[in-house]
Amino acid sequence: MREIRLDGGGEVGTAIVTAARLGARVGFVGTAGNDEVADLKMRFLTKENVDVSRVVIRPIPENQIILCFVHKETGERVFCDTGCMFEQQLAVNELDRDYVTSAEFLLIEGFHHEAALQAALWMHEAGKKVMLDAGRADGVVYDSVKDLVRQTDILICSSGFSSALTGIHDIWEAGRAILQMGPTIIVETEGAKGCYTVTSTDRFFTPSYRVAVVDTTGAGDVFHGAYLVGLLHAWDLRTVASFACAVSAIKCTRLGGRFGIPNFEEVLDFLNIQGISARLEFEKEGGLTCP
Repeated sequence: MREIRLDGGGEVGTAIVTAARLGARVGFVGTAGNDEVADLKMRFLTKENVDVSRVVIRPIPENQIILCFVHKETGERVFCDTGCMFEQQLAVNELDRDYVTSAEFLLIEGFHHEAALQAALWMHEAGKKVMLDAGRADGVVYDSVKDLVRQTDILICSSGFSSALTGIHDIWEAGRAILQMGPTIIVETEGAKGCYTVTSTDRFFTPSYRVAVVDTTGAGDVFHGAYLVGLLHAWDLRTVASFACAVSAIKCTRLGGRFGIPNFEEVLDFLNIQGISARLEFEKEGGLTCP
């Protein structure tokens, strides 16, 4: 073993840490245990100025733990979890509706399915937006995921998800079909290639940036957090996608799911080095919020 790093993880956790480093005010709603590992998990969030006031503490050891082994020469990864990560789900009655709907965006990945579904319904009743990290499908999309898709405004998924969801192999046509299910923005990421975006009025491909890759762990989660920040700034979707690709690329140059996440100024420097004139207004004050 050449190097070891302790780092926070999870799809939503890593995404909101990304959003926080890029200037957004964020909060995390979930569960944690009551041991030293749980304390570390919470410190990884609080040091990034993430509000954890609505995290529910369980009287059990932390069980949301994953070991990630990254092969230095090939970048191949192997994951090992505790086998009991989905125990002690967050209940709907443990949610704070006012807290959830105080945000402009709610990011869910379905880990706490019933709570996520209810929170999404509350957001829409409040006129707010929901982003779903749908991940990969591996040929099957379960009914529980389809329920979340129907309550989603911005669907960001990994390679193959749109095809598995719709049965349509053409990514553009699959995106158009998903628009009929509820989402208004569909983004399918294709790793090192880039991402595809489909809306009712536009469709386009955004290439990725070439970097010296060390570790791709969390790259998709970082993309989601950066995408949220772009939406909070009300940039056009082509700019949002390019910005999110840049943030994700920078993260991949360092070991760890969160360690390599850049701040806003670092992203602008990266874009300038890439020969892209970055003219993005960054307001440090104001209401960038996405619990």
